[in-house]
Amino acid sequence: MAAGRKNTSYRRTSLSPRSGMYVEGSAARQLYDDTEYTPRRKTKKKTEYTPAVKANKPLSEQTQRNREKAFGIGIGYIVFLALACTLILLCSIHYLQLQTEITGRKKIVTSLESELNQLKEENDAYYSQVTSNVDLNEIKKKAIGSLGMKLPSEDQIMTYETEGRSYVRQFQDVPDAK
Repeated sequence: MAAGRKNTSYRRTSLSPRSGMYVEGSAARQLYDDTEYTPRRKTKKKTEYTPAVKANKPLSEQTQRNREKAFGIGIGYIVFLALACTLILLCSIHYLQLQTEITGRKKIVTSLESELNQLKEENDAYYSQVTSNVDLNEIKKKAIGSLGMKLPSEDQIMTYETEGRSYVRQFQDVPDAK
């Protein structure tokens, strides 16, 4: 490698704290003396209120009472805060009790719904078992042969249309449709 070449891959740009200028190169920065540079900071004056009496002017009794009253918490305010906290606590407890009761009732409703579904399934199973065991043609033969019943004629049949799976109950005679 050539001795006179400068390596430019490590070149940095930095801000000199003294001059505020940018300096390029790989040379170390010159340190500055801390005593030369001291930043000026603005300090805030803390102002606190003290009810102390000025040296040349005494405070009246009324002024002293007003100042004590302004800085003190009265009995009425303490009672009010205690009542408000108690009321909030009681309302919170009542709310939690209602939430617990609602949760319990939801569990009961869920168990009753599952029991209802189970009973419906059992009822449907019994119904299909009963209807599958009944032979309508055999019943018709027994009714006509043994009991002497007859099939109805066309003028004896009246049809009614109902909603869903309901049926019609006859409580009195049906008037003639002629």
